[in-house]
Amino acid sequence: MPAFLTHARELHRLGPANNDRLSAVRVALSVAVPALVLVFIGRPDLMMYAVFGALTGMYGRNETHQLRLKHQAQAALILVGGLSIGVFLSVNHIHSWWLVLVATLFAGFGSLYADTVRLKPIGPFFGILALGACASVPTSIPLTTAILIGAASAAFSVVVGFAGWFRRRAWVAGAARDVPVLSGPLRQAALVHAARYMLAVGVAGAIGVVSVSGHPHWAMAAAAVPLAGADLPSRVHRGIHRIVGTFLGLVVVAVVLFPSPLSPLQYFPGHAAVVLAVVVVLCQFPTELFMARHYGWAMVFFTPVILLIAQLASPMDPGVLVMERAIETFVGAVVGIAVAVVVQRRGRT
Repeated sequence: MPAFLTHARELHRLGPANNDRLSAVRVALSVAVPALVLVFIGRPDLMMYAVFGALTGMYGRNETHQLRLKHQAQAALILVGGLSIGVFLSVNHIHSWWLVLVATLFAGFGSLYADTVRLKPIGPFFGILALGACASVPTSIPLTTAILIGAASAAFSVVVGFAGWFRRRAWVAGAARDVPVLSGPLRQAALVHAARYMLAVGVAGAIGVVSVSGHPHWAMAAAAVPLAGADLPSRVHRGIHRIVGTFLGLVVVAVVLFPSPLSPLQYFPGHAAVVLAVVVVLCQFPTELFMARHYGWAMVFFTPVILLIAQLASPMDPGVLVMERAIETFVGAVVGIAVAVVVQRRGRT
């Protein structure tokens, strides 16, 4: 019972503040500028590519400017790489089992890469999410255009992250030194961790395909979430946070998309795309504000971001959208937790 109570307290405990507002402002600005540019030129349907590129700003949040510059450039490779692969799959109408296979391989190699360069947030989750989401919506523009939007948005995020240096002009000697190649126990741990990602993403994706889900990539992304934890308890907690936070976030999505007096769409019927774009921008600030302090609360706001950019790119029935997201998230998170438990014991890491 005492152990259970300890875990219960950890699930709702809010972590200590650590310059969260400044980080949230940087990420919100990184998302808002490219997103609003697309709204201004009448292409809010392309926001998905801009948002995934802009998530580069989530990396290196409390690092020195030159180290943040380095890590954000490295993170951009995962994000824009995942986006590029996803758009390629979409353009060539490659779905189902091929998507699961490609995402599984990307998860493994992305995990090794993220561990080698010491990225924070840990792991390849956002790259997996970008790959699956971009692969699962019809692409209305050339492959190169989608990649350029993502790359430009990522580059803008890097500029925003480095802009503070021009005010302080502080350069810490050796802060961005090369990270040594993983060897010995660290290399073994990285390989086991990559195996976790591949197993979790592959199993979750297979379940999604077999169940004839329209969005197996949601299950794959959810399965990767628990694995970013530092140890088994934190992995279990992240999985639970993912489920509960997503379910609460779906309430927000339902309020926005379902016809009711609470929906902002009811008051601007001729500007639905603009309204959804504004909601996406507004939700990004609290997402980053809570990301390091309480993952569950962050998911309450990140869920509308992801679903609304998908809705802008390829509209679907809101009821189906909410229901499938809930099911796929639950399945994926449970698979991720199970893999964390099983591989943890076998790999002893």
